[in-house]
Amino acid sequence: MPTVILTGATRGIGRAAAVEIARRGAELGVVGRDRARVRATADEARAAGGGPVREHVADLARMDEVRRLADEFLDSYPRIDVLVNNAGAMFTSRHVTPDGFEQTFALNHLAPYLLTNLLLERLSASNARVVTTASDAHKAAVLDLDDLQSEHGRFRPARVYGMSKLCNVLFTRELQRRHPELVANCLHPGVIRTGFGKNDGLLTRIALTLAGAFLRSPQTGARPLVWLALDPQAGELRGEYVEKGRPVAPSAQAQDDRLARELWERSAALTGVGT
Repeated sequence: MPTVILTGATRGIGRAAAVEIARRGAELGVVGRDRARVRATADEARAAGGGPVREHVADLARMDEVRRLADEFLDSYPRIDVLVNNAGAMFTSRHVTPDGFEQTFALNHLAPYLLTNLLLERLSASNARVVTTASDAHKAAVLDLDDLQSEHGRFRPARVYGMSKLCNVLFTRELQRRHPELVANCLHPGVIRTGFGKNDGLLTRIALTLAGAFLRSPQTGARPLVWLALDPQAGELRGEYVEKGRPVAPSAQAQDDRLARELWERSAALTGVGT
């Protein structure tokens, strides 16, 4: 029975993936920032049958919460076979976390970077899989290592989100290079009907609600995530970016090994972990 940790488990593809992973018999830890939603997701996963389901509550935009969560995992799980970094969001205006980081960058990149590194010894011991939810939004992004906090110029939500997803792909690439004992891959789940993007901004919430009928279902979007987490064939992939269930080439910047290494070094300096 594999042990799977899934962040961002209470909405959209995360919730659908939690139910399917539980149905397949894995021991599952579900993570979200809202206790009631975490409980509801865990109950739905338990009803699907399979292994035990544990609940974890944390706001992953805060690095102290990421550290607390990592300690919780190390206390609760003697073995971790799969870590799914699925938590993410797009914010329509610039917010700064208590750590002083721009919120999109903190949640979408620094949190999975820090959590993975804090769990690295446990993950390496089981030759674990690390699956990170990226997006094809990375293809239009340009990463400026000197403006990771989006402090210069006008704040453009789609640009900032795309940059954070480019960071996900580069993180996966560098994680695989540094730790070949792991199976590190990332994916674009498609444009999904979910609560994503409704964090702030009335017009954004209205637009996403109206577009919902034309978007893919969370269950459809969860399939490649579950495949990367549990399928034996997916276990042969290394450092890949996956769309529609198969590896594809990401953007040119996402294939830049120098940029991947430098982003890792900047992230290590910001978090104090992974040097």
